[in-house]
Amino acid sequence: MSPFEHGEVYVLDDGGEVDLDLGNYERFLDIKLTRDNNITTGKIYQAVIDKERRGDYLGKTVQVVPHITDAIQEWIERVAMIPVDGQPGPADVCVIELGGTIGDIESMPFTEALGQFSYRVGAGNFCLIHVSLVPVLSAVGEQKSKPTQHSVRGLRSLGLTPNILACRSTLALEENVKQKLSQFCHVPAENIITLYDVPNIWHLPSLLRDQKAHGAILGALNLLGFVNVAREPNLKEWTSRAESCDMLLEPVRIAIVGKYTGLSDSYLSLLKALLHASVSLRKKLVVDWVPASDIEDETAKENPDAYKAAWKLLQGADGVLVPGGFGDRGVEGKILAAKYARENRIPFLGICLGMQIAVIEFARSILGLQDANSTEFDPDTKNPCVIFMPEGSKTHFGGTMRLGSRRTYFQVMDCKSAKLYGNRGFVDERHRHRYEVNPDMVSTLEDAGLSFTGKDETGQRMEIVELPNHPYYIGTQFHPEFKSRPGKPSALFLGLIAAACGQLDSLLHAHKIPNGMAKKVSLYQNGNATKFAKIPADGIYSNCNGVHA
Repeated sequence: MSPFEHGEVYVLDDGGEVDLDLGNYERFLDIKLTRDNNITTGKIYQAVIDKERRGDYLGKTVQVVPHITDAIQEWIERVAMIPVDGQPGPADVCVIELGGTIGDIESMPFTEALGQFSYRVGAGNFCLIHVSLVPVLSAVGEQKSKPTQHSVRGLRSLGLTPNILACRSTLALEENVKQKLSQFCHVPAENIITLYDVPNIWHLPSLLRDQKAHGAILGALNLLGFVNVAREPNLKEWTSRAESCDMLLEPVRIAIVGKYTGLSDSYLSLLKALLHASVSLRKKLVVDWVPASDIEDETAKENPDAYKAAWKLLQGADGVLVPGGFGDRGVEGKILAAKYARENRIPFLGICLGMQIAVIEFARSILGLQDANSTEFDPDTKNPCVIFMPEGSKTHFGGTMRLGSRRTYFQVMDCKSAKLYGNRGFVDERHRHRYEVNPDMVSTLEDAGLSFTGKDETGQRMEIVELPNHPYYIGTQFHPEFKSRPGKPSALFLGLIAAACGQLDSLLHAHKIPNGMAKKVSLYQNGNATKFAKIPADGIYSNCNGVHA
């Protein structure tokens, strides 16, 4: 999926590549979703075609109604029973987001399916919240209700009647506008929620609570009498976090050197992870977007102004973040950014491709291998630092990468990444890549000073790289941003922000390794690999799964 069209591709634990909206749900609700929580037209049609090929329809004519609409309803009911919050048993309420705009031809089967679904389950089991824009004419400052009236009319013509209107606007809805919407849309005034602009998105739960949105939802679902469900929302932590975020004054500047800087949604999880970390350390996040191609030597000739502006942003940053990406555009610029951070001892975090270019830069600058490269960009390079993974497919690109949550084992406990993760023997993080650091070059790179502190269970796939003699220079093959949460920031993003504002030593001291723990984690492989961390102080060997022997 093109980041310019869809924003970032969000990756789930089970390897599902999904819309960035699911990332918002995971962050706000602190849950773990699955690929089945993302319904697409393609998935539904594929499921129906597979049924038809198996003969499930006994040769009948397969149509949008009822076959496609039934498949959508069956999918919703099946997924609604799968717990995603770590608690046993199904949830009390399943939230369904119907994307797009009412009237779009793409969403017609889904709209019809939900109309049938609401009729089948009956009132009290289905609550429809219609989100609509209430524009404000800047010339006169008047809020216009006509777009909402027309969209509700279109919704009702499709067999759906809204219980609640969620009206998006720059300012709170005026009372006369709310009354007009209530009259023309047949929705009680108390069920019309205004979603106006707030300083930061963390204010929204409080905004909804203050307008009794939870009461309207519980009332529509006949849940007001259930004590375990109909509780007053406890938003003390959310409110405190939102207010403290507004009061932050001391800035920390992070330069993001990437390919898709023209659309910030391309790096949404990165931005959220940086925000979580900076708020945790009480710093005001300032992101400087640096187009990777603008810092390349070629740009200096073709567009010197853009070249100077990009380098000015990079050199003014407290920390440098190089995210992932695909294709060769901007790669040399990313390599230059990694070199600048390494030579000037600027805190650096490279993610996925960002880690790979850090390895390439090290091979070129320290080992003197000027043609060192990835086979993704130069298939004929004589010094391939990064190679195509053997299990990957070069003909089918959709869903063929190394995806989802994978385990990384720390090889050295006395390193920044291990300390930031709380001195654990391993971490589980999400991946999305088809190239990896060439294992044949690892020993040469390590002899020159690069340290691969994290590897997979085989010990052959590099997951974390560090420069031990640098204030903070870390690259990861995985994407730690996908598991960052408000109040629970990603460890490596926390380290980057701490290093950028001079607080890394105190942060690492909080995760100090206990006396007697070995600095090296030994790997033993015999069939299925077992990993052991030696603690010679008392002779106990503890494997990474918590089983003691």
